[in-house]
Amino acid sequence: MIQSKKRWSISRPDDKLVSTFEKELSIPRVCAKVLVSRGFQTVQEANSFLHLTEENIHNPFLLNGMDQLVERVHRAIDQQERIMVYGDYDADGITSTTVMMKTLLSLGADVIFKIPNRFIDGYGPSERLFQEAFDEGVKLIITVDNGISGLKQIQFAKSLGMDVIVTDHHEPGEELPEADIIIHPGLKGTTYPFPYLAGVGVAFKVAHALTGEIPTELYYLVAIGTIADLVSLTDENRYFVQKGIKQMKRANSLAIEALANVSGVEVSTISEESIGFMFGPRINAVGRLGEASPGVELFLTDEQTNALSIANMLNEKNKERQAIVKQITDEAVAMIEKENTLGGPIVIVVGKKDWNPGVLGIVASKLVEKYYRPAIVLGIDEEKQIAKGSARSIEGFHMYKELAKNGDIVPHFGGHPMAAGMTFPLENLEEFKNRLQTQAKECLTDDQLIPVVLIDVPLEMHEVTTEAIESLQKLAPFGMDFAKPVYCIEEVEVASVRKIGSAQNHVKMELKQGSIVLDAIGFGKGELADEISPTAKLSFIGDLQINEWNGLKKPQLMIQDVKTNDWQLFDIRGIRQVNRWLPMISREKSIFVAFNETTISHFATLIQEKIWQHKDLIEQQITSDYVIILDLPADESELNKLLEYHDWSRIYAHFYAVDSTYFEGIPSRDQFKWYFSFLAKRKTFALKQHIHELSKQTGWSQNTINFMSKVFFELNFVRIDNGMLVLNDYLAKTDLSEAPAYKQRAKKIELEQKLLYAPYMELKQWFEERKAVQTVPEEEQVWI
Repeated sequence: MIQSKKRWSISRPDDKLVSTFEKELSIPRVCAKVLVSRGFQTVQEANSFLHLTEENIHNPFLLNGMDQLVERVHRAIDQQERIMVYGDYDADGITSTTVMMKTLLSLGADVIFKIPNRFIDGYGPSERLFQEAFDEGVKLIITVDNGISGLKQIQFAKSLGMDVIVTDHHEPGEELPEADIIIHPGLKGTTYPFPYLAGVGVAFKVAHALTGEIPTELYYLVAIGTIADLVSLTDENRYFVQKGIKQMKRANSLAIEALANVSGVEVSTISEESIGFMFGPRINAVGRLGEASPGVELFLTDEQTNALSIANMLNEKNKERQAIVKQITDEAVAMIEKENTLGGPIVIVVGKKDWNPGVLGIVASKLVEKYYRPAIVLGIDEEKQIAKGSARSIEGFHMYKELAKNGDIVPHFGGHPMAAGMTFPLENLEEFKNRLQTQAKECLTDDQLIPVVLIDVPLEMHEVTTEAIESLQKLAPFGMDFAKPVYCIEEVEVASVRKIGSAQNHVKMELKQGSIVLDAIGFGKGELADEISPTAKLSFIGDLQINEWNGLKKPQLMIQDVKTNDWQLFDIRGIRQVNRWLPMISREKSIFVAFNETTISHFATLIQEKIWQHKDLIEQQITSDYVIILDLPADESELNKLLEYHDWSRIYAHFYAVDSTYFEGIPSRDQFKWYFSFLAKRKTFALKQHIHELSKQTGWSQNTINFMSKVFFELNFVRIDNGMLVLNDYLAKTDLSEAPAYKQRAKKIELEQKLLYAPYMELKQWFEERKAVQTVPEEEQVWI
């Protein structure tokens, strides 16, 4: 058995509907399966999804307050009032700020922008920066990607005499700020049909309303912010990202060219993955470590040299950010393991003095990925006696709502169901931890603490072709609420498997289903090579990609997880060097068993683990699922009892035999007849003295001669007198097979044939037959 790392939830799309989509939409069956598994019920619905148009963009004036915003902004422009765009320091905030700046500048506005410094101002509106703006003559503030939770700060701005327009998309609290206008797609009572815009999406809506036309030249900015902020990639967000990626591929932006240059990305290959994993982290890096303004300047500059210079600076900041993230993550993991956090609290809460608050969200994400628990990572400021940090969550634990229940001890927080930021007095930390554990126990079950992987498409291997994989781009872009499909191939053989990589920590396989063979790669999964037994049928989930080498294209599966529910037999018979098979075995899941004391003595120092003699397992509570059978039993029944004792998921058959007699066999009746005649002629025979000569004369081994002598003795044909074999006078007619030694050797040879020298498939069948009769529940079994 190979245990999966996650709970597999496999969608089984309706075959009839799949065939309809395949035919009517002229798409490969793989694409049709994805669409059906994602809930599309009609050809028209699926076709609309595949062919988005400008009609998918909603009217910006459906947003409450948009009419008033347009009137107030145009009045400010007409009267040459200074406007400040107040942004945020992440990629969504930076692109939101850029969209608003480009729009207002194109309308002739007197406009500046400011972005808070997370180390000085924290998240959201800042009284310091609002005062600074007032001193610089600002009359109107427009927030982008923030402001909905800045009650006190916006009240301060209003007290200075400035008007404030809030444009935001973050979760609103019970109380809204006293801004002049609030533009938010998710407010109660709004008529806007899509509440999941990113901050940059809201800014784009404002730009659309202000200019009176769709600002198509800004699609690329909306795509970056939307992808980087992990909002729902459905509805108009999907259209924005599609158009934005196409725009970026045309290289019509100095900023995009510069980002592609420092990221090592070919402009023509830009995708949602390029943006999410290459561009986004670099744009975010400046705000995480200091001032985020260079990010906006990158998108506003019209000088190529300046764009490349800023992009290089962003790249260096990203490298610095990566090093800091690794250090803090390592420290956090060490704290969790030391405190055995996972044995107690459901919500991970870790904090330390001087942890950089700019990267704590990334660290929290890594902890969620490692432990699959909601995680809150805090930087401790002992001087100010505050804890400030970021949270990431899992399905079933609405982080924003759970934080909101603690408003009396966590006065400053904001965010989404899956992510949040917070600041609170250090003295409240223990109380905060305790409350979160209580809340988590109320809303999270044990099953919810095991990650679920949603599998869209169970495939037959004949469906996996390069053409089918290439066609999946018709379904792109992939992201939140329309994730990249996860594919499943069930019950296939592994034709070959080997470890690859300099550290042998990756695995390459050939999967076989009928006559079809598919390459599969598992990065960081080298241990699988030791866990797959011959003939095992395995199920795999992962991503489909095309491997191109020397002009030849081949499909391949990138393995995410593997499982088999069948028990497995690993044949390590004949491998006498323990260091050749011992590293393949998971020690913590295994138990070593022997039938003979001599075997235990032999292996004790080699294995350096407890070796159980089979009879000592009586009434022992064994949790190990793997058993390594080191030697052969004296009797088959002893091994049967071992198999009845526990339903082992893996059996490693070593069957070490010190005195194997299989190849000597049992002497023939002609040999016994000749030896008896030999003794009858002499009446007496000094066996010890003359066995060497007799062995040389007959060509029999000394063991064979000793064995025949023992059989004659047990049948009372001979006796031993003063060290001599003496033929008895009276000989009862008795069959040779009646001798105990004869019976024992026959039984031993038969057992060696079944267990030690049988081909793998015969040995597997032998075990299968015995495991099949394990019908008694384990708790009722008794060792006899």
